[in-house]
This record gives sequence, C-alpha cells and structure tokens, in this order.
Amino acid sequence: MLKIAFHPIYKHPLPEGHRFPMIKYDLLPQQLLYEGTCDEANFFEPTFPKDEHILAIHTTSYYENLLSLAIKPSAARKIGFPLSEELVSRERIIADGTLKCCEFALENGIAMNIAGGTHHAYTNRGEAFCMLNDQAIGARYLQSKKLAEKILIVDLDVHQGNGTAEIFHNDASVFTFSMHGASNYPFKKEVSDLDIPLEKGTDDKTYLTILKDTLPKLIAKERPDFIFYLCGVDILASDKLGTLGMTLEGCLERDCFVLQTCKDLKIPVQCSMGGGYSPDIKVIVDAHANTFRLAQEIFF
Repeated sequence: MLKIAFHPIYKHPLPEGHRFPMIKYDLLPQQLLYEGTCDEANFFEPTFPKDEHILAIHTTSYYENLLSLAIKPSAARKIGFPLSEELVSRERIIADGTLKCCEFALENGIAMNIAGGTHHAYTNRGEAFCMLNDQAIGARYLQSKKLAEKILIVDLDVHQGNGTAEIFHNDASVFTFSMHGASNYPFKKEVSDLDIPLEKGTDDKTYLTILKDTLPKLIAKERPDFIFYLCGVDILASDKLGTLGMTLEGCLERDCFVLQTCKDLKIPVQCSMGGGYSPDIKVIVDAHANTFRLAQEIFF
C-alpha cells in the first residue's frame, strides 16, 4: 500500500497576501481522496522526530535557536515565514514524515510526503521557506540505521538544492543531483555532485531528453541503495517563481520516468513534494496529484 505522510499542521496560517500557497497542503489530500486515488488508509500522521536525527544534519546552535525562537531577525527574514513555535513544530513534523516514509519505502518500494523538499536548509541556517532539510535528515537516518549505504538525491525542483549540496559537500556516500533553472534563486549556487542548469523557457522535449539521458547513467555509475526524489512542480511555464517552460503533461512524464526507473531497478524511493507557485491553485494541486496517481499506477 502507498503510504503518505500528512498532518493538519502542514497548512500553516500565513499573513494575507503571502506568496507561499500554503493551502495546497490542505487541498491535495482532499483531491486524492475525492477522486479515489487514495483512501484514508493510505495516510499516516507523523509526530516529532528524535532530536538526534535532526542533529545528525543541523548544528546544535542552529537547532536550539530554532526551538527557542532565538533566530536573529535578519536570518528569520531569509526563511520567509513569520517565525513561531507552531512553524518550528511544523518543520519538525514534516521531517518526521520523511523519516517514516523512508521505512515505508523500504517495505513497499515508495512512500510520499505531502510536504517536504526543504532543500534550501543548510547545516546552520534556513532560507526560502526551508528550515530543516527533511531529505538530508532522511538520508543520514537510513545510513545510521544501516538501512542504506549509498544514497542518491534527485532534486528536480526549479530551484537548485543549495542547502542539500552544502550539507553533503565532500560526502561520497550521498550523491546530490540538481536539475534546475539557471537564472532562478539561489542566485549564488552551491556545488552539487551533479548540477544541470537549464536555460529560461526550457521546453518539455529538451528537459525530458536531458533527464532521460542523465538519470539512468547516473544510477548505473553510483549504484544507490535508496533514492530521494524532490518532485517540485515549479518547473511549469505558469509558475510565478520559476523560469522554465514545462507543460503539465511534461511534468507528468518527468515523474513517470523517475518513478518507473526506480521501480524497474528495484530501488526504494521517498518523494517530497517541493515547490509549486502557479497563480491558479488548481494547476498546483493537479500537478502534485499526478505524482501520487503515478505512484499508485506504477508501484501498486
């Protein structure tokens, strides 16, 4: 059975007019239930993870400052959300969702987090709506439990996974692959193990050709035991924070290729949703829902 992490805290209240579409975390599970892609049994509610799992990635001083809301105002502004105890709780619960998804993926081949993909979180700071790097925490968790040795992070959000790149810099046990808009935030990129920057307006054919040429070779070379897939839908041409020219159909084909590749090669995969900022919330929800529809179709 496809297991999906979801908690009501995912939909965190924000000031009116805030550009982050927090409502998608409420609408997406509703849509999956309404259309019959999932039922209540597919969902599980994460809690707080053990601090040791977070501290395996993030510095003690940064994490303690988060918990005590002692982050400097300038650092809090870079995160982009009004700092609060509930917001920090939300981020910890998202991380736990990804941790538990790791276990479910080992059992079932795949597991998914309705939220997550917080790839702009560094070891010692947060940025751009990201405070704790859920997939980095998941990667180190798997290794600490000796459930995986070599891990591949496939980051296909339109923004480079700069925090993830910094966390695993010079760590050969976790390979970071980021395919992103060249002119998108972050404007000062970190160095992933493999970065593929894409030009403005990159269309479906160009994008998919590059991905289909790259991913199988990368897997054959690195031979990962486990894959983390950050499946942001901000690659769409309609996305207000993205620069690429992808259609909904192209985004679906991207997900289909990645998930089918994992299934064919019998590599467990954990999916976190990442970004999506199209003006029409229906487009965001449908693009994200496609990933869950494909997971059901391919794995179950």
